[in-house]
Amino acid sequence: MQEQITPAVRNLLLINIIFFVIKSSGFFAFDFEDEFGLHHIDSPYFKFYQLVTHIFMHGNFLHILSNMLGLFMFGPILEHLWGSNRFLIFYFICAFGASLLHSFVNFWEVKHLSDAIIFYDTNPNPATFELLMQKYSAKLYLLNQDFVNSFLDNPQNSSLIAESKKALQNVFEAKRDVPMVGASGAIFGILAAFALLFPNVELRLLFPPVPVKAKYMVGFYIAFEIYRIIDNRPDDNVAHFAHLGGALFAFILIKMGFGGKFRRF
Repeated sequence: MQEQITPAVRNLLLINIIFFVIKSSGFFAFDFEDEFGLHHIDSPYFKFYQLVTHIFMHGNFLHILSNMLGLFMFGPILEHLWGSNRFLIFYFICAFGASLLHSFVNFWEVKHLSDAIIFYDTNPNPATFELLMQKYSAKLYLLNQDFVNSFLDNPQNSSLIAESKKALQNVFEAKRDVPMVGASGAIFGILAAFALLFPNVELRLLFPPVPVKAKYMVGFYIAFEIYRIIDNRPDDNVAHFAHLGGALFAFILIKMGFGGKFRRF
C-alpha cells in the first residue's frame, strides 16, 4: 500500500528532524538529551515538559532514521483513514502509553536497586557487591574486575568497602538519571494499528526480499521485544517496555473502536 504523505505526518517528520539537527549541531552548550529526554521522576534532571519533548529526541542517526521510516511508510495510511486530528491523538496516546509503561518499570527497577544499596550499606561484603554490579552494571563490573578481585581477597578492608559503596551509588545515579528518548513507542503503536486494521496486507521485507503479511511482521517485532526483555543483555540500552507500551495502547484503542470501523484487507 502506498499513500501520499499527509499533513500531520509531514509536520511530525519536520519537528523530529529539526530537533535532531539542532541536537547534532553542538551549537548549544547544554546536553539536549539530558534537557529534553524523559528522566526518572525522582531524578534531579526531571522536568514535566520532558513528557512531551522526549518524543522528538533521538540518540543517533540510525535511531531517527528507523523511526521516521516507520512514520513515513505507515503513518499516512492511518491519517487518511482517521483524519489528521484523530491520527495525532492516536500518535500521542501511544507515545504517552509507551512512556508510562517504561516509567513504571524504570521506577520499580530503581526502587529495587535503592533498597539493595541501603541493605548493602549496613551489610557490605564482596559477594553481594559482585552480584549487584553484575546485575545492574555488568559493563562497569567487567571494566573494574581488578577491584572486585581485590575486594574478594580483602573483604574487611575499610577503604575497599568505602569504594564499593561509592561505586554502587554511582551505578544508582546512572540508572536513575539516564533519560529515555525517541518516538519508538508511537511508531510501534502505528505498526500495531496497521497490523490490526490490515492484517493480511503483504509487506515486502528487504532482507530477505519476500512478502510477509502485516500481522506476522508486527507479531515478530513484538515477540522480539519480549525476547530482548527476557534476555536482559547488560549492553542493551533500548527501552523495550516503551515499545511494548506503544503497541499495547494501540491495541486497546483499536479494540475500543478508535477511528471507527474499516474494511480489512
